[in-house]
Amino acid sequence: MSDAIPPAAPPDGDPAAVRRRDFLTRLSVTLTVWGAAVIAIPFVGFLVAPLFERTPQVWRPVGSVDRFAVGTTTQVAFPDSSPLPWAGVVARTAAWLRREPGGRFVAFSVNCTHLGCPVRWLPEANLFMCPCHGGVYYGDGSVAAGPPPKSLPQYPVRVRDGQVEILTSPLPITTPGT
Repeated sequence: MSDAIPPAAPPDGDPAAVRRRDFLTRLSVTLTVWGAAVIAIPFVGFLVAPLFERTPQVWRPVGSVDRFAVGTTTQVAFPDSSPLPWAGVVARTAAWLRREPGGRFVAFSVNCTHLGCPVRWLPEANLFMCPCHGGVYYGDGSVAAGPPPKSLPQYPVRVRDGQVEILTSPLPITTPGT
């Protein structure tokens, strides 16, 4: 004869009685599902939020038409279209603005398409140069050399009431069709 105690069984007449093991199994599954939801809901929200956000695009004046000489490329600064309240000085961004013959203006992003470093304009070479990894762009913004995967993005530009205005958008800006 064995001295082992048989496992306790629920009373025969009470079908609602739950064994301890079943209770702990259900409890651990419930806590696991709850914990996964606590982690997954913010993550999913982070992934789908950009699909529903409307980031503002604002026409920002950058100077009077007379300020820009034909054929010159000038860096202009303006407020970002979606600055955070605590952004401070980084809420300002810039663009390279060129006045073309015929009164047309072209504005290029100051950020290299490789890793976002600020590009410089070299007027004597008629090139944009990225100091971080040697990216080079022609005066029209197309890639001349180095690692940049595509041309410098362009901002839409208009002249209104004698002021040059740039349509700002949150970075990264993209050109149509890219």
